[in-house]
Parts: sequence; structure tokens; C-alpha cells
Amino acid sequence: MTAPLPESRPPSRLRVAGWAVLFLALGTACALFLSALVGMAAPLLTSGAPIDPEAPRWLVIQTAIIILSFGFATWVIGRKAAKLTWEDLRWKPFENAGKGWGVGLLLGVAAAAVAVLLSLPLGGARFFPDQGSLADYLRQATLTTLILAPAALGEEIAFRGVAQVLLARVMGRWKAIILLSVLFGLVHLFNPNPTPLAIANIALAGIFLGGAFYLPGGIWTAWGAHLGWNATLALMDAPVSGLPFTIPLINYDPGGPRWLTGGSFGPEGGALGSFAIILGIAIVWRLTRKETA
Repeated sequence: MTAPLPESRPPSRLRVAGWAVLFLALGTACALFLSALVGMAAPLLTSGAPIDPEAPRWLVIQTAIIILSFGFATWVIGRKAAKLTWEDLRWKPFENAGKGWGVGLLLGVAAAAVAVLLSLPLGGARFFPDQGSLADYLRQATLTTLILAPAALGEEIAFRGVAQVLLARVMGRWKAIILLSVLFGLVHLFNPNPTPLAIANIALAGIFLGGAFYLPGGIWTAWGAHLGWNATLALMDAPVSGLPFTIPLINYDPGGPRWLTGGSFGPEGGALGSFAIILGIAIVWRLTRKETA
């Protein structure tokens, strides 16, 4: 007779948490390394001209760096070290991917629209005409969305990926979401003109997106919600997390005061943005409760 094989023990809570930290550390280290390489190559790419980090091509390069870095960390830490499946990571609910992405997009669009539209009667914001035709608007809107889409996906891979799945196993779903959302907010301290309220609102947005991650569609739903929020603000000519987007045909004046409308940071910097994001969190909370009931 052969001796029975010993039962494999599940990894300890400390080990699981350690993998989550390693995922974030590896992704960040790779991103810094690739950014340094791009920085060294920049004089060749720009003929010595200074880099404008808000220029579209540099935003595309930064996005590619984030996706490559945290995609690599997902494979090394998530798939190989932690032995997570694509189903565990909520990357492979393909039967719900399209629908989930659409639901997420609608949630993000609705929340952003609420924040901007409330600023009209309550903050004295206004839209007024700008140069350009409808064709110019549609062309720039398409280009802007194509730039924002991979950027939103990159942040979802980084913050609603391996680390959230692993930390949720250690401390529970919503505690993990809140912890990573605080980190998500702090990372945006490097954006132009942040305020404490702006950083708090971005952390709230992380909770909104972290909850959307647990709807059918998984990461695709969270990606849709992220893109819906960002693209709606940009296409209404409002800044997105402090980054301005030039849109033909219309101009948006945020009015004031800044604590209410967000001012130059965009609706994410104001109390009306807080209200819209909290409303989105409430909807996602209700929908996720239905999923787990």
C-alpha cells in the first residue's frame, strides 16, 4: 500500500497579504524603470524639446507603461506565485464581459453627468460656444476616448486586480476595497492642482470602481465605469483629475466656489462630485448585494 499524500495547506493570511504587497511593489518598480528608460530616450524623441506630461502622446506612453508593468506583475505574482486563475482575478467572465462593460459604462456616465449638471444651477457653471464644427467635436471626442480607454484599463489592472482579490481573502471585500481606494487617492497627489477634497473624492471613486469589480463582468465592468466617468467629463470639456482636455465646439466654465464645483481640478475636486460618486457607490452596493444574496 502507498501512503496517502499529505493534504496541501492553504497559504497563510500573512503570505496572501505579502503577495498583494509584492504585486504592488513589482508593478510600481517596473513602471518606474520603464519611465526612466523613456526619460533617457526623450531627448531623441523630442529633438531636445522638454516633455509635456499632459500632451496626448506622453499620456499614451504613460498608459502603455502602466499596462505593461502591472500586466507583468499580474502574471508573475497573481498567476505564478499566488496561483490565481483568470476566474479568480475576474478577468474571464467572458459571457458577461460585454454586458458588464456596458453596465459599468452607464454607471460611470451617469455619475459624471450628475456631477457636471448639478454644477449648472448650484455652482453657476455654464457651457458656451467654442470654435470648431460638429465634425471637429466628433473627431476629437473619438481621439480623446481612445486615449482615455487604455488609461482607465491600466489603473483597473493596478488597483482592482491581484491586490484587491488577495486582500479581499484576508480582510474581506469592502475593507480591501477601502484600503486600496485610499492608495488610489494618494497616487493622484501628483496630478495638477490637487486639494484634500479632490484626493478624498478620488478615493471615493476607488470604492465605486472596486464595488463595480464585483458585478457580473468583473474587471470589464470596473473598466467600463472608469472610462464612463473620465470620458463623460472630458467630452463635456471638464478637467479629469486636474488634466484639461481641449474639446472643440463647447467650453465648460465650472463656476464656483471651488469646494463645490471642483474648479480647475474638475468635478472630482468638489462637493457635487462627492455627491455623485457617493450616489454611484450606493447603486453599486445595492447591485452587489443582489449578486451575493
